[in-house]
Amino acid sequence: MELKKIQLNDLHAGLGAKMVPFAGYNMPVRYSSDIEEHMTVRNGVGMFDVSHMGEFMVKGPKALDLIQKVTSNDASKLEDGKAQYSCLPNDKGGVVDDLLVYKLKDEEYMLVVNASNIEKDWNWISQHNTEGAEMENISDSISLFAVQGPKATEVLQKLTETDLSEVKFYTFTYGEFAGVKDVIMSATGYTGAGGFELYVKNEDAEEVWNRIMDAGKAEGIKPIGLGARDTLRLEMGYCLYGNDIDDTTSPLEAGLGWITKFTKDFINAENLKKQKEEGVSRKLVGFKMIDKGIPRHDYIIEDANGNEIGKVTSGTMSPVLNQGIGLGYVTKEFSTPGSEIYIAVRNRKLKAEVNKLPLI
Repeated sequence: MELKKIQLNDLHAGLGAKMVPFAGYNMPVRYSSDIEEHMTVRNGVGMFDVSHMGEFMVKGPKALDLIQKVTSNDASKLEDGKAQYSCLPNDKGGVVDDLLVYKLKDEEYMLVVNASNIEKDWNWISQHNTEGAEMENISDSISLFAVQGPKATEVLQKLTETDLSEVKFYTFTYGEFAGVKDVIMSATGYTGAGGFELYVKNEDAEEVWNRIMDAGKAEGIKPIGLGARDTLRLEMGYCLYGNDIDDTTSPLEAGLGWITKFTKDFINAENLKKQKEEGVSRKLVGFKMIDKGIPRHDYIIEDANGNEIGKVTSGTMSPVLNQGIGLGYVTKEFSTPGSEIYIAVRNRKLKAEVNKLPLI
């Protein structure tokens, strides 16, 4: 399959980015080093091009009915200008994808889905659209920049009349930004470092990117790749679809009970409600390594006696803590913070401790 290219593919290559295949797209994984880029976002400001993400418009009098049916969170609680984290439960107890639901106005919503699942999600939602809601896949015409870090708002404020300090977490505003009309400025992100995500039309992408990079010079803004995006989200304990959640993991096992609302009916709600009442047998936990070592996806997790109790789903060396950290599913009795677990790394057993999220 030929790799798709995001709008600014050549610009990133020109900046010296290492480009790699990711979710069917040619994407910048790093420009300098993952650690340097990670710390730039934690301490200052960096900009990711995450234009590979998918965007679907859902409109019309039946839009909310469809969204309520296919997502686990309660979208009826959304007001104009608010966004919500949610997931698409499948009919077997797992998750089709996790996503953001934006309420643009009455009868008009935007769903933001993972790049690797654009086609799968589109087909899943379409298949359940018996209400006749209007759906449009605008993924190929939209670029998405995540400007993240404690200095992000300061940088972006130079480019808009909108008072960004008024845009609270998980709310967004439409307006003129960097001389471009109708930009969605959303106080969301995947780093835990604060900042905004900006949705712009492809034809305006290069102009907006360059204006942000210019505006952030004094604050030391840098372009940031997907490598640092992964380590940043892992320090926060945010799930990555395909690693920590997938078609076989229940939202309740993954710690996403807070986005699973049984006040409404949705796909597989009955079975998930039963699971909630009976309790789950395994849970997704965050952990920190006590022994030196880096946990990796699919490493076995054991108890002190060498019994297998789970598997690592994501792992890395935390640049902030300078120690190995990870996420993984373990049996319920080992899911309490403070529990001692062991990661099987080749022929060694390395001690780790279950921690409350976030890990930093």
